[in-house]
Amino acid sequence: MPSICFRRYLRTSLSPCARRAGHEATRSLKQSFWISPVLLLLTAFPLASRGTEPTIDAAFHGGNIVVERIEGDRVDLHQDLRDTEGSWFYWYFRVRGAAQRSFTFHFTQGDVIGVRGPAVSSDGGKTWQWLGTKAATRNSFRYAFGPDGEVRFCVAIPYLEANLREFLARHASSAHLHAQTLCITKKGRQVERLHLGKLDGEPTYRVLCTCRHHCCEMMASWALEGLMESVWADGDEGRWLRQNVEFLVIPFVDKDGVEDGDQGKNRKPHDHNRDYLGPSIYASVAAIRRFVPSWSQSKLVMALDLHCPVLRGGGNEQLVLVGDPAPAIWAQQQAFGRILQQVQSGPLVYDPKNNMPYGVGWNNLKEPRSFGRWASLLPGIRIAGILEVPYANAANQPVTPDSARALGHDLARAIRVYLARPKNPNGTIDKADILPIE
Repeated sequence: MPSICFRRYLRTSLSPCARRAGHEATRSLKQSFWISPVLLLLTAFPLASRGTEPTIDAAFHGGNIVVERIEGDRVDLHQDLRDTEGSWFYWYFRVRGAAQRSFTFHFTQGDVIGVRGPAVSSDGGKTWQWLGTKAATRNSFRYAFGPDGEVRFCVAIPYLEANLREFLARHASSAHLHAQTLCITKKGRQVERLHLGKLDGEPTYRVLCTCRHHCCEMMASWALEGLMESVWADGDEGRWLRQNVEFLVIPFVDKDGVEDGDQGKNRKPHDHNRDYLGPSIYASVAAIRRFVPSWSQSKLVMALDLHCPVLRGGGNEQLVLVGDPAPAIWAQQQAFGRILQQVQSGPLVYDPKNNMPYGVGWNNLKEPRSFGRWASLLPGIRIAGILEVPYANAANQPVTPDSARALGHDLARAIRVYLARPKNPNGTIDKADILPIE
């Protein structure tokens, strides 16, 4: 089929959902000609007709893009908002067959490119690097393709179920890891429930860590991975955690959204992080609300929910602890923050001055509908809330899988010190008490 035919229609969705993509493409073509939805998905969207036709699509786990039009070496496209209320900025697509050519990708619905440009992978999503800003603006970027057969582009560096499986496989033989299933999603996927640390007998403390309440917030997952690997680390730090703390980790609260490539934030009628008051409409949130109180047995002292903010500006390029309205919880958050500041050694630097107290900015939720507000009411809890991990830039340092993992190491070290010295109201410690993670 001549590639010129594909230029006759606009707004073709190439999401992983074949049925919906096929239906949308068919509707957009009714006034010109008919094309099989299956053929559409197989051929994707040609970029040009010179020689072998390059294609652009999002038909893979986590993919998200809507291609509008192609004119010469310019591609107009936008993020697929699907069931999102308002706008958001997640997108992830691949280009194949464009070797030795250059294209400009222009996003038509908002500023959806972060402060370090798009993330780029030329090995099928195994490794990533930031393109940088020389070839990128807030809503477009230009890329000169080399000999690579496939290049992927994303708003940040993806973290999917495949990444988690690869990570867990490296620790599968550990007696300090039990991987179980929290629930089955509406689309039939397993939501992982991981138990780490002190699993033989009763622990002194229990700690709950969650991630991806908003499925697009991928950089937080790399930090969570670093926190988990610290529990299994050699040396006194990991040993203390394994002897005293049972961690419960829910790595993908919105599992379907992660794998389908949804925005997640502001999902209609409400997103996963607004599902903790009244009957829950999401299976994973309902399961968390059922399981955690019985598992805790009043030993749950900390509940940490990892998020990412928006793409740029002010506090969105800083590590931020989001304050709880309860004075006692907020005091403990500040104490933990001071400890984190003292023990950190990674490149992503946390500064307590960037914390967001309740009532400042967007932190004004009145009802306990979020995970953090719900967790702060659990029996025995000392500290509960959100840590915001920037997408690309944290205090002028690049956020990458390695730097985010190092942040996870710092969080684990701070958790150890916070729990080992729980009676210290000011959160100050002696340097001699700081143990390195080896």
